[in-house]
Amino acid sequence: MSEIKKNSIFTVTIEGYTHEGDGVAHVDGRVFFVKGALLGETAEVRVLKDSRNIVYAKIEKLLTASPSRIAPSCSNFGKCGGCDLLHMDYAEELNLKRRRVEDALRRIGGLDVIVTGIVGASSIENYRNKAIYAVGKSEGRAVTGFYRERSHDIVPTEACRIQADVSDRAAAAVRRWMDRFFVTAYNEELRSGVVRHVFCRYAFATKKAQVTIVSFEPDLLHPGALIDEIRKACPETAGIVLNVNRTRGNTVLAGDFKTLWGDDFIVDELCALKFKLSPRSFYQINSAQAEKLYAKALDYAALTGSETVLDLYCGTGTITLILAGRARRAIGAEIVEAAISDAWENAALNNIKNVEFICADAGDAAESLKNRGALPDVVVVDPPRKGLAPEVIATIAALSPARVVYVSCDPATLARDLKLFDGYGYKALEATAFDMFPRCAHVETVVLMSNSGFEGPINRQPQLL
Repeated sequence: MSEIKKNSIFTVTIEGYTHEGDGVAHVDGRVFFVKGALLGETAEVRVLKDSRNIVYAKIEKLLTASPSRIAPSCSNFGKCGGCDLLHMDYAEELNLKRRRVEDALRRIGGLDVIVTGIVGASSIENYRNKAIYAVGKSEGRAVTGFYRERSHDIVPTEACRIQADVSDRAAAAVRRWMDRFFVTAYNEELRSGVVRHVFCRYAFATKKAQVTIVSFEPDLLHPGALIDEIRKACPETAGIVLNVNRTRGNTVLAGDFKTLWGDDFIVDELCALKFKLSPRSFYQINSAQAEKLYAKALDYAALTGSETVLDLYCGTGTITLILAGRARRAIGAEIVEAAISDAWENAALNNIKNVEFICADAGDAAESLKNRGALPDVVVVDPPRKGLAPEVIATIAALSPARVVYVSCDPATLARDLKLFDGYGYKALEATAFDMFPRCAHVETVVLMSNSGFEGPINRQPQLL
């Protein structure tokens, strides 16, 4: 057995991937995580760190390259903490993500669930409808970009491959204004300076943008010049907002909002519905893929028009309102008060009457409905990355819905939760993975569960786009 220590060299063959897209190999029974290695490749790798369970390594010399390896299309790849998978072609990326879901369901959940496939994106560039640029200074000039992985060092970025083009133009406009009037960037350590972030939303359906300047100080130098600069660079801008954020830490939007010019919201269209978006509204990042994901959730819900459906973690009501079109009644629950306010506004905007929104924790909302006898026929959950608390799963099971549709952004917590649901008699019947974030390692999954023998779409052909 060779001694494994820092800087030692080993020849390995890549057998799989981590959830972040790194290659996995084995040497003398030890697990190696190799940054940037692809399945099937053989390489000489240099040990960077030997932890108790995992050896971290990098490629020193590629001996046999995968046919899926491509040249990264961005010079910042490997520097900023954004894209993870620009070194592989899109077919391999989809394969990686589908395997990640299947592996989690089998290994963590202990479940034999049919994964019908993964729904890929029709566009893998310029798809993001929300961009957040960190702002700093370099050699006396303003820079905007993204933080280097696991740090707050800004990697300057003039054109990001996955952001909407208008977002890059808005960031450039803010840089020009800062340089022209010597506006400082916020210094986190000193808690001084002005501009912290540039935040841009773009509605692909209506082709309108909203630009938010996140500032540590409430007063900007020459705000009129800033407005002119942004409007000239981004004629699709419908509103420019100032967010005064004086908090410590990583929260981008906090504190007070003031509209500098135009509207304080934009309207987008999704699944034939209109949604009013303010800077703080929760909204899926990839609008085109969100339509496909929501269509699958609706498909799994199998509504006939007579059901009451409960949507937990409803955000601004997107899924709730889509479900309302097929249900007798749709109820959305969300703990964030501002999101519930947006949800009611979106219901009014679409003239949807058969909805109710509850501002409460998911478990409390479900318990409240149980106590008043408003038992749902179908429950849809779309929790954050940490998944569902065990008590929430217990409460959902106590409501005894015929079907539960789980929309997940993390395969590991999804698998854990499905195992708990299984203990209450809710069997996972089918899962479909969705690539909501092309070129990044994240993957979303929609799962159908039932406790009533419902089979739904289980025997249909896999959906592979």
